[in-house]
Amino acid sequence: MTAIDALAARLRAALGPGQVLTDRQQLRTYECDGLAHYRVIPALVVLPTTAGQVATVVRACAGAGVPFVARGSGTGLSGGALPHAEGVLIVTSRLREILALRPEDERAVVQPGVINLQVTRAATPSGYYYAPDPSSQQICSIGGNVAENSGGAHCLKYGFTTNHVTGLRVVTPDGETVRLGGDAPDAPGYDLLGAFVGSEGTLGVATEVTVRLTRLPETVRTLLAAFPSTDQAGAATSAIIAAGVIPAAIEMMDALAVEAAEAAVQCGYPPGAGAVLIVELDGPAAEVEAQFTEVTALCDANGAAEIRVAADDAERALIWKGRKSAFAAVGRISPDYLVQDGVVPRTALPEVLRRIGEVAAEHGVRVANVFHAGDGNLHPLVLFDGAVPGEAVRAETVSGAILDLCITHGGSITGEHGVGVDKARYMPRMFTGDDLDTMQLLRCAFDPDGLANPGKVFPTPRLCGERPGRHRAGDPGYDPGVAEVF
Repeated sequence: MTAIDALAARLRAALGPGQVLTDRQQLRTYECDGLAHYRVIPALVVLPTTAGQVATVVRACAGAGVPFVARGSGTGLSGGALPHAEGVLIVTSRLREILALRPEDERAVVQPGVINLQVTRAATPSGYYYAPDPSSQQICSIGGNVAENSGGAHCLKYGFTTNHVTGLRVVTPDGETVRLGGDAPDAPGYDLLGAFVGSEGTLGVATEVTVRLTRLPETVRTLLAAFPSTDQAGAATSAIIAAGVIPAAIEMMDALAVEAAEAAVQCGYPPGAGAVLIVELDGPAAEVEAQFTEVTALCDANGAAEIRVAADDAERALIWKGRKSAFAAVGRISPDYLVQDGVVPRTALPEVLRRIGEVAAEHGVRVANVFHAGDGNLHPLVLFDGAVPGEAVRAETVSGAILDLCITHGGSITGEHGVGVDKARYMPRMFTGDDLDTMQLLRCAFDPDGLANPGKVFPTPRLCGERPGRHRAGDPGYDPGVAEVF
């Protein structure tokens, strides 16, 4: 009997046979997350239904020396929930209870499998909502949002997941359950809560999340502005922020992204536009009306060919439908695509978008741009056909060149999708070897045996205890262009 067979038998006895999957066809269901470019079939999948069962599974893995990966809804776009071929995939989607809803405290306590939009739907009758809103909010889970520090269209004004999580109950890699933070902000001591949010499952598994609820705004106004080019749309974005207006959201889509969205959901965006901006303002009615007038004038001044204002909630929903469906809609115009997540200063948007177009043309691929223009968080979709020899390689080359562009212009390789396995090889382009070693010290403090989501984030395994024959950043023989996946 192998170690995995013994572990499976032990977990079946503890959890029940229906919660432990070993059949290869069932395991294939979990071979990738939303980034289907990388696929690994796990050795074992476990479906816990309680926080106690999660702790039981992690303790069993620790005792057997078997690596584990936590997975929520599997909508991540960096390979962060990619399974380990010799490890256990802990799927938290069955932990989906809202444990407490306390509008009087502006807090909700949820299990990690609760769907993002479900929190808002539960809080709305009390006059509140949950502000972070990834495009996948109808299916992505709060646990996954915590792991990746997800953002969304409205992160420009309201911030990312880390700004809305005040407390966590976490199973550490040795199976111990601990509490980080609490109901109140700024808990005393080290900011372990801040370290855990966005750690991509490398520090443990969240089993309970306390989130901040936000009061519903008095007024929401949404407009769609069409521009002849992304240059003009980018200039309008910078002008709006420079004027001191902080919209709830400023989203941009280029012509190819608009084409895809129109084919998928018939959103009625202006035909022939080189780019569109979706600008949403919210807050007190008087303030919103004054800002809306200013934003409209700035769009006009920067060459807007057409401006549409949503007259009611139905029209607002239709404007957002095109943007929210954009990633999936690209499947209408391309059999395969890679999505990136680089960040640049807003003022660099025109130059970077032009250069992305040039790089794509040089390599014979298409790139659709749809992104959070307000904070310069790019989401270029590199289109290719995996059935055509060489196209996948060209797409990966373009994808890497885009990240290099972001770094060159003073930006980052990720804004909200995380590093995962997809961007690990680019980490040395942003960080020195000393930087990466320091990050690893924190990781090892939580996980000295290196069992929690190994092979992610860092460009080499960089396991605690240093495996013989492995190279660290800065060591002779280290190759920053090679990512090792285990």
